[in-house]
Amino acid sequence: MRYKGGFVSNTYNGFLAPNAPTIGAVSLAGSGTVSVAFTAPTNIGGSAITGYRVVSSNGISASGSSSPITVSGLTNGTSYTFRAIAINAYGESPASNASSSITPVNIASSVEYLVVAGGGGGGSGRGAGGSGAGGYLTATNFAVASGTALTVTVGAGGAGSNSQDPGTGAKGSNSVFSTITATGGGQGTGGTAYPGDASGAGGSGGSGGGSAGSMVSVGAGGAASPAGQGYAGGAGYNNAPNGAFSGGGGGGAGGAGSASSAALTGGNGGVGLASSITGTSTYYAGGGGGGTYYDGTAGTGGTGGGGNGGRNSAGSAGTANTGGGAGGGSYDNAGGNGGSGVVIIRYSDSFPAATSTTGSPTITVTGGYRIYRWTSSGSITI
Repeated sequence: MRYKGGFVSNTYNGFLAPNAPTIGAVSLAGSGTVSVAFTAPTNIGGSAITGYRVVSSNGISASGSSSPITVSGLTNGTSYTFRAIAINAYGESPASNASSSITPVNIASSVEYLVVAGGGGGGSGRGAGGSGAGGYLTATNFAVASGTALTVTVGAGGAGSNSQDPGTGAKGSNSVFSTITATGGGQGTGGTAYPGDASGAGGSGGSGGGSAGSMVSVGAGGAASPAGQGYAGGAGYNNAPNGAFSGGGGGGAGGAGSASSAALTGGNGGVGLASSITGTSTYYAGGGGGGTYYDGTAGTGGTGGGGNGGRNSAGSAGTANTGGGAGGGSYDNAGGNGGSGVVIIRYSDSFPAATSTTGSPTITVTGGYRIYRWTSSGSITI
């Protein structure tokens, strides 16, 4: 007891260190590193708490001003427990109870990725343009932070113009991995309703859409925008006699869509690009072929899921989960739907599996890699 202001009290906390904190959860925070959480004590003693110290079961410590505190310099593969200590001007608290045990591991700090957006939808009507492929982005050594959920968005393909009349398809949707965004493919434009009409330009996107043919003038093929994700679409045939229109091909990740070079000859879709991120070389993001009028030659879709143009028929859809552009329609026929995108990442299988995933990715371990492939949106925490 202590004399205080003329009376004796057994609850006076002057000149006392704080009580012990309450230990919380421990989690992995990188190679040889863990994060230790705790709750401050209710009884802080005779002065404000100035800091905390966390001590491992083998004596490695780290300090901080609040919870959680990161402890590094631990040995991967060795099990540890931790205790927390509060500090004020009068000293240190007793140590908390021990945490649950945790074993640090060497966690992946970078990944390789492939992000492909949804392909655009094809135009409808006579000699409609094929659509552009979804944007294609890939890189290695992309830095990731352990314990942080990384967003995955898989872009849908754009809808084709579902009409007997001339119509323009819809642009594809973007795909996203963390901070990386691949842009949806540009739409194909519809064929002209009357021989004297001019056609509009193809839509811009990851790769540009093709424009439709016309007897008077044709719009330009759509631009690849932003740059670096694909190529431009081709233009439809100009000055087509007697309505014998043909559309240009949509751009692909590896090459531009072809312009229609003659009446009744649709432009071919641009070629996609091959990736071996899954362990097998696969082409993605081919452009859609241009449609033609009645008995002409429709443009073929680019390698990588591009749909064929229509020849007195609807344009073909882009292949699902390749980002392929759709084929343009023919006379009185619809354009195809763009192919949906895909997101794939991988890292060395010497590192442990991801802590959690959502979106039901396909997970394989092959060729020295852990591979995660999403066909629907989700997330991953490494």
